[in-house]
Amino acid sequence: MTTHDSLHDDIKEILVRNLRTTSGRTPEYASKNDWYQALALTVREKVYGSMDYVMGRLRKPDGRLVAYLSAEFLLGPHLRNHILNLNLRPAVEAAMAALGLDLEQILDQEEEPGLGNGGLGRLAACFLDSLATLGIPAKGYGIRYEFGIFDQQIRNGAQVEVTDKWLKHGNPWEIPHPEIAFTVGFGGHTENVQNESGRLRTRWVPNWVVNGVAYDTPMTGYRSPSAALLRLWKAEAVESFDFAAFNSGDYYRAVHDKITSENISKVLYPNDDAPEGKRLRLEQQYFFVSCTLQDLIRVNMALKNPLTQFHKKFAVQLNDTHPSVAVAELMRLFVDVHGMEWDESWNIVRETFGYTNHTLMPEALEKWPVGLFGSLLPRHLEIIYEINRRFIADVRRDHPGDEDLVRRVSLIDEGGERYVRMAHLAAVGSRAINGVAQLHTDLLKKDVLRDFHYLMPEKIVNITNGVTPRRFVASANPGLAALISEAIGDSWILRSEQELPRLAPFASDAGFRARWKEVKTRNKRRLAGLILDRTGVTVNPDSLFDVQVKRIHEYKRQHLNALHVLRRYLDLKDNPRLSPVPRTFVFGGKAAPGYFMAKLMIRFINAVADTVNHDPATRDTYRVVFFPDFNVKYGEAIYPAAELSEQISTAGKEASGTGNMKFTLNGALTIGTLDGANVEIRDAVGHDHFFLFGKTAPEVDALWRAGYNPRRFYEADPRLSEVLDFVSSGFLSPHDRGLFRPLVDTLLYRDPFLVMADFAAYVDAQDAVNQTYADPSLWGEKSILNVAGAGRFSSDRSIRDYAREIWKIKLT
Repeated sequence: MTTHDSLHDDIKEILVRNLRTTSGRTPEYASKNDWYQALALTVREKVYGSMDYVMGRLRKPDGRLVAYLSAEFLLGPHLRNHILNLNLRPAVEAAMAALGLDLEQILDQEEEPGLGNGGLGRLAACFLDSLATLGIPAKGYGIRYEFGIFDQQIRNGAQVEVTDKWLKHGNPWEIPHPEIAFTVGFGGHTENVQNESGRLRTRWVPNWVVNGVAYDTPMTGYRSPSAALLRLWKAEAVESFDFAAFNSGDYYRAVHDKITSENISKVLYPNDDAPEGKRLRLEQQYFFVSCTLQDLIRVNMALKNPLTQFHKKFAVQLNDTHPSVAVAELMRLFVDVHGMEWDESWNIVRETFGYTNHTLMPEALEKWPVGLFGSLLPRHLEIIYEINRRFIADVRRDHPGDEDLVRRVSLIDEGGERYVRMAHLAAVGSRAINGVAQLHTDLLKKDVLRDFHYLMPEKIVNITNGVTPRRFVASANPGLAALISEAIGDSWILRSEQELPRLAPFASDAGFRARWKEVKTRNKRRLAGLILDRTGVTVNPDSLFDVQVKRIHEYKRQHLNALHVLRRYLDLKDNPRLSPVPRTFVFGGKAAPGYFMAKLMIRFINAVADTVNHDPATRDTYRVVFFPDFNVKYGEAIYPAAELSEQISTAGKEASGTGNMKFTLNGALTIGTLDGANVEIRDAVGHDHFFLFGKTAPEVDALWRAGYNPRRFYEADPRLSEVLDFVSSGFLSPHDRGLFRPLVDTLLYRDPFLVMADFAAYVDAQDAVNQTYADPSLWGEKSILNVAGAGRFSSDRSIRDYAREIWKIKLT
């Protein structure tokens, strides 16, 4: 018997045992979900063996744990990824086949964990994958949200938010640890007390407390003995049931503490338009940060490492500003709880944290009203005041008389209502600040964090984002992965930056290009079936698949894309003798529930789709699809099928983007602006293999300084004015002809993201797309060269950069 046969028999035996013990059913009566749960537990047994390796590394004198703090982790389904990483696919397929089961049908049963929304959370998940693959001891820390952000349904063209009950069938990957729980306080007051040695100390007396309970999920590395751990915190009441209140007939008060406490981990990103929502978001952020830092101190003590050496054992990375209250919390734990001196504590804190900035928009830099912050975290506000007092004293000493500089860098915004500036707290309290693309980092230094760069010129570094090629190519696109491996070997899965360039010579091989196209066509047919199933729209797999899937936001300019679709529609209506390249335009993404314009953009896209898809003059040439509830699971079908990647944000607004990288790694060509990582992608794949358009970031600034008048572009370009007049006519919304008036008025009179200014260049670039796609050999060559140049956008490269530049961890 071969090793493969032995493993498949072993898996089959464990699988049937798990089925009986978890669902209480025999194979003949088991549902597909029963089989999924049993298979997940079977694979999980193989996964947890990797955790011993991690602890062994951490116990070494030079061992250091990376703690990655993020408000969201957009993980995607686990099972397929673990099977790939552990090299179990042949054995699992054989075991399932022996039981008369289709593995793909069982894999499809998995509910995607509702722990994230967009690129921020997906980046965190990619980083855990790479940390595990590279063997770096690591834990991701976040919140175990009971409900995700929302499931998106489209009704009458509009987004409808539905509760994301991702835990309704349980989660076989997590293991609860009620023995790992920490108390977290809120509200109350502080008081000065003498400690045992007679020294004056501050004690925080909170009004109410909750417990944070750990739930662990392993994250395997690819062909690696290591695994990372995702530890999520669930909020629970310290006392969940008031028996006295129940006996007195006050049934609501009997469970009041339980309801109030559990609200903290109830839902991802509660709507913060109302004061209650703002308060809950701050509660969430402090809750998971406090649990995490208490946990790290617990581990530090278990390792018998003195707290004075805490920074040498732990590197804590703040994924954007959401966890930045950690700076104040670690100071509180060191000074108030463990009796350390301020200066020593502050030196350790500044060597512990790294801060990743993810935005160039000042309004997205989180800040909290001082009144709200102080009412919820009074001790932390005192600590922030003291950090700020010392910081601005240093600024005044080094830059005497420059009170405007002091005002700009202060941790407290004193203009009008006072605010705590969380990005400033993270910047002052971290050993390094990093941007996530070279352009983004340059603009941080020049604009958003200009003053901090002036004060600390070595502190801001660039680490360009990356994505894992395991999930997004090897797993999601097995046909392409097999073809690449046949050509250059399979080491590209681990060494994509070094190995994928070897693919470039195959771009001139006609036979290889033909096989490349066959893979893409199969992926397009698969997506066409999924589109039909999800939307009822039939699309042509032989058309150009033009895709824009990402969070809906004005700066990402989905409305520019939709206006271009209307331009093509009107051109064909005006001249039926045209023979344009057939296209399927695919949109997808969620709008924040309170973001009026983004939700109107979804209605606009669906109105365009309804018009184009039902017009006999155009429906055989163009199809428009809004793919509902876009997530990682659906992305794994969309990225491999895409041929044109729409990366069309206003230059200077997108920090990096990672969807652009996923598309490129799967052979899509990009049409885009010089924004975020697009700049580096274009340089890597070759300028001739990227459809560039639009104003650059300096040109955008110059246009605003000169007094941007969007209506001037409308009046000067009949292609644009005809499209906007068509929208204004109400043709797209006959039952509410003024529906899209706010969209048109915004473009004509404000246009904050320069849709009007870039429209003509965008249409011209799309003409170039058509000309290139009309030559299949040329398009195939460019597609192969895009993949060959995309290797540096692996998250493995990103993590190596973090290890070298910020965490100071030596890789084995």
